[in-house]
Amino acid sequence: MPAVFSRLDTPELRVSLYQFTVYLPGGVASVFLGIWLSDHGIPADQIGIINALPTLGLLLLNMVVGRVADRADDWRTALIVLSLLSALAPLPLYFVSEFWGILLVWALCATSNGLVAPVIDAATVRMTRRNGTDFGTVRAWATVGYVVGAGGLGLFLNTLGSAAFVSLYVAMVVGRAGLAFLLPRFRAPAPQVTLAEAMPEAAAPPSRLRDALKLWFVLPILAFALVNSSNSVIGSFGALLWHENGIPSYYLGPLLGFAAVGEVILMFAWRRFGGRVTARNMILAAAIAGLVRFTVMAFNPPVEVLFLTQSLHAFSFGMGYFGVVHFIANWTNEANAAEAQGFANMLNMAMAMLALVGFGVLMEYFGAYAFLSSSLTSLLAIFCVLLSLRLKPPREAAI
Repeated sequence: MPAVFSRLDTPELRVSLYQFTVYLPGGVASVFLGIWLSDHGIPADQIGIINALPTLGLLLLNMVVGRVADRADDWRTALIVLSLLSALAPLPLYFVSEFWGILLVWALCATSNGLVAPVIDAATVRMTRRNGTDFGTVRAWATVGYVVGAGGLGLFLNTLGSAAFVSLYVAMVVGRAGLAFLLPRFRAPAPQVTLAEAMPEAAAPPSRLRDALKLWFVLPILAFALVNSSNSVIGSFGALLWHENGIPSYYLGPLLGFAAVGEVILMFAWRRFGGRVTARNMILAAAIAGLVRFTVMAFNPPVEVLFLTQSLHAFSFGMGYFGVVHFIANWTNEANAAEAQGFANMLNMAMAMLALVGFGVLMEYFGAYAFLSSSLTSLLAIFCVLLSLRLKPPREAAI
């Protein structure tokens, strides 16, 4: 029996357990928050502001936090601190009920929660590359967690009502803080050969992030940020919009959770075929999937079609996310890994902030047709990737 536990007690297992909790709070919020705010008398345009303000905090803090995490002796320390802060932040939600109070408290909640993902992802991709293990299998558990939060706990919306939102959210972030102490060290105690070190010296990535920020490098990251801004819109407004359009509430959690099911399958299967697709082609596929997905959603289709459009999330987010993570890993090194991922997250947050504020206003006037704005951003994302490929063709050895 001890031998069994010894085999299970691997860095990848402990990171997988933590990854499971990374998006649990967001899954709960995607189902409950919009309806909870609406029940407090908050209109759609103000809901957009409440969802957008945290992105401003993330916009300002992501690269700073990434730089601090890179300078620490190990990324584990930064993750413990961030997890504890995100566990404390939502407690004042029990005591606020009007717009300004909710706005300020939720800004703290979502900002502290959003700082976790880029650090754990940068640490995980470096650890799995060094150990020769599969990043997709480890990272997939974060999406499984989202499915449990949105699809599983979302089923209790009818039974518990939106009033359960705060307690569910607090339980998720407190559980994650506890698991943070089980995380392994991510950096090797002694220098080991990495992908970056194995490259010819002339092709080695720059050690300073600002040296890597060429137009061809920024454009694919921007492209995914444009597509992912609409994924954020669905997470913030999808349940509320479908609820207002007559979709029964027992479908809301499964609809949001179903979006992540295909993403989970993609991530678990990634090692079998992922190396055959270049990183920027992954992002291009995400943009094309987003164009189809959001255009169909703009015409308020029936619930059966909504499940099909939600399945495209595997590509509009899952494949695009993998593309960005590997693209950054290929063209940067460990000296700025979390900072570079923070830069990508910063662009994600900037685009999400604009999309959330704009969509809230458009939804007030046009309802589901507001998703046509997401179709336009997907078209722009396609152009960004194609221009990057023209400016800098991919290396044969890099995915």
